[in-house]
Amino acid sequence: MDRALNIAENTVYALTGLFLVVGALIVMGSIAYHLARDIGDGADHAVTAALDGLLLVFILLELLSAVRTTMTERKLVAEPFLVVGIIASIKEIVVTALSASELTGERFDDSMLTIAVLAGAVFLLAIATFLIRRKEREPQEQ
Repeated sequence: MDRALNIAENTVYALTGLFLVVGALIVMGSIAYHLARDIGDGADHAVTAALDGLLLVFILLELLSAVRTTMTERKLVAEPFLVVGIIASIKEIVVTALSASELTGERFDDSMLTIAVLAGAVFLLAIATFLIRRKEREPQEQ
């Protein structure tokens, strides 16, 4: 029974990894297509959309790394998920900041508050990542 569950677990991890790779490739193709198509409407918009997509690709790749690490070490490792959180927060900061230039009044204030909260999340996730790395360097408790 244990062997069957191990095979099932590895199969699910492998399929998850495959879907992440396929998703990243689809997003990359979409980025290239839209960048080439939209560059005539203005480089700012096209590059912003490409950056947004590329950050999504980085998120997918970090999730793939987390799946690989989980399969290799046979345990859930927190660090890749913290990195995904950092990248996702930075992605939202960039998108919000770029769209905030067109806002005024209360909507602009809301965007700035969103950026501040996201920056706080990045800071906390970075501290958590640092603490995990520091703990991993310490000798194992016996």
